[in-house]
Amino acid sequence: MKERIGYVAWVVGVAQFFVVQGIVESAWVRPAYSWARNNISDLGNVHCGLRTWPEPRYICSPEHGLMNGSFIALGVLLVVGFVLTGGAGGVGGAGGGVLWRGGRVAVSAWMLLVSGGAGFLLIGLAPTDVHKGLHVVGAALIMGSGNVGLVLAGFGLADRVPRPLRRVTGLLGVVALLAFGLFLSGHYLGLGMGGMERVAAYPFLFWAAALGVRGCALRAGRTRAAVPEAGAGRARAGAGPSGG
Repeated sequence: MKERIGYVAWVVGVAQFFVVQGIVESAWVRPAYSWARNNISDLGNVHCGLRTWPEPRYICSPEHGLMNGSFIALGVLLVVGFVLTGGAGGVGGAGGGVLWRGGRVAVSAWMLLVSGGAGFLLIGLAPTDVHKGLHVVGAALIMGSGNVGLVLAGFGLADRVPRPLRRVTGLLGVVALLAFGLFLSGHYLGLGMGGMERVAAYPFLFWAAALGVRGCALRAGRTRAAVPEAGAGRARAGAGPSGG
């Protein structure tokens, strides 16, 4: 049950983030919000005005409170998911757990991913036009620590996780780290500032959502399988030999 709640937390956290993001984007009037031109964090800016870093653009997000609340909820749910699916011996123990192997690589991956989740919480609490320094730290945790965690998770996930999923996990981390480097250097490869930032930030979220959906589906399948077995056991008990 604990692990199932963790998987659900990931799915709910990521789903609400993208739903709220769409709502907040639609509230922009002049200029319209652009995935290429605007940072993700522009949606949470408290004040309207011209920004010059890292690229010039005018920002005015009427629903910034809703977006920052979504960032906070996402961060909390990601961290909760990691704690419930990897805590209490689920990572780092001699035999690892359902999701993680034992050993230092798994522990390092888990800790870095937790810090990445905490980064979303921090950027929600510290909008970039209010607490820029803390906001930058949060972004670095997401796109730096979180993505390094993805790379290590490709080696730290348990053998019961399908090999293709483990390989994709590591590949997502590599791609996201490269995108983070390009974003910092101002090389957007035609995607725009916001587009490259999303290539650096979203793989973490897509991975958590995919793992959460898989975990929920597996748990549901095991529950359905257990119900007929329990019923069959009671039937056998009831059909036992009767006294003469």
